[in-house]
Amino acid sequence: MASTIEKKEHSQVVISLESSKEEWNEALKKAYNKNKNRFQVPGFRKGKVPYQLVCQYYGEGVLYEDAMNEIANAQYPEAVKEHDLKVVSRPEMDVTDINENGIKYTITVYVKPEFELGQYEGVEVPFKEQVVTDEDVDAEIERMRKRNASLEEVEDRPAQEGDTVTIDYEGFKDGVAFEGGKGEGYNLKLGSKSFIPGFEEQVAGHSVGEEFTIEVKFPEDYHAEDLKGADAAFNVKIHAIKTEVVPELDDEFAKDVSEFDTLEELKADVRAKQQERADKDNKAAFENETVRAVCDNCEIDIPDSMVQNEVEQMADDQAARMSNQGIALDMYLQYVGQSMDDFKKSLEPMARVRVKSSLVIEKITEKINPEVTDEDYNEELAQIANTYKIDVEEVKKSIGEDSAFIKDSIRARKTVEYLASKAVKVEPKPAEEPAAEEAKTEE
Repeated sequence: MASTIEKKEHSQVVISLESSKEEWNEALKKAYNKNKNRFQVPGFRKGKVPYQLVCQYYGEGVLYEDAMNEIANAQYPEAVKEHDLKVVSRPEMDVTDINENGIKYTITVYVKPEFELGQYEGVEVPFKEQVVTDEDVDAEIERMRKRNASLEEVEDRPAQEGDTVTIDYEGFKDGVAFEGGKGEGYNLKLGSKSFIPGFEEQVAGHSVGEEFTIEVKFPEDYHAEDLKGADAAFNVKIHAIKTEVVPELDDEFAKDVSEFDTLEELKADVRAKQQERADKDNKAAFENETVRAVCDNCEIDIPDSMVQNEVEQMADDQAARMSNQGIALDMYLQYVGQSMDDFKKSLEPMARVRVKSSLVIEKITEKINPEVTDEDYNEELAQIANTYKIDVEEVKKSIGEDSAFIKDSIRARKTVEYLASKAVKVEPKPAEEPAAEEAKTEE
């Protein structure tokens, strides 16, 4: 097999190949054997028409497509290996010459782009760490109080925002009750915005036992077609008004909601846990900002096929996440009025960033060659097992002998940690302060 390559712009490579007369004839015979049951010639049973007669009756061209695929399937992988091509796209075949002496053809592919690394050690990274404040601790304690609040009935005043009212209601459009517009003994928290705009505000101010009518207008984007933008009236009766009563903030509260005896001990525990989360977020955010800074020092002409492959992966990941919540991605997009094409288009900027980061990290990993120890490998398996709530032995069984991708993942992570350890943290300007949570999300 003879093959040559021609490198073109944008990481495109054209592989030129050809076959000998013997190889071509053998491929034609294989194509004949593959399809012989399809050929029908008077006087012969199916599958029994001789090769030469098939060529005379149908024309040899009837075998060309399968024969060409036979040749390409054998030669293309060898050419990729021979020229050490890192292909990132589907191959496109083009026949340039075909006759009794063989076939000449080209296969066009895109490969991983070649590029030069910029500075990757000691890059300056504008970054401001998350700091746990007294206000953060107090806010969490307040959330704990609200989670442990009780509802107490109120009889000496009308309902107000924040109250939970027990109501009966029935909705009418043009004087006719509509489907789904009736409820009895419904508990509604005023201010929750769980009903259509204007409903909760008009319930406020009424007392237990009152029956009244409120008028509202359904939103133009309401899910029920016949109610979009429609005026409606609701008959409402209040059966009960309950207000949220939070527990006193004292040592007794700490004892009730935790294993601690004092409020100060509870606050100290809350602060410690928040600090642990902040430290993890700060580490992840700084690593992301470091990778971003390192990537900014590189110019890479990324093939569109790599971006589109990443877009497909991101879309699949999103679909899987939504499926776990019982939501189909296509149905969700239909609900929000976005086509699948537009959704994927919106993923392209982030996909391009992710591809560039992957290429840069891969190249730096090759240069610094971080070691992966048995301890590193076993810790990674344990983490995978913990994530999917399965036994480590199940993880090992699913991986089998192919542990390379796990080790590659560990090496990549070690490379990122190395870059962060060499980076120089600088005070950001107000307009460029990175949000740790945003950086964490990008990861």
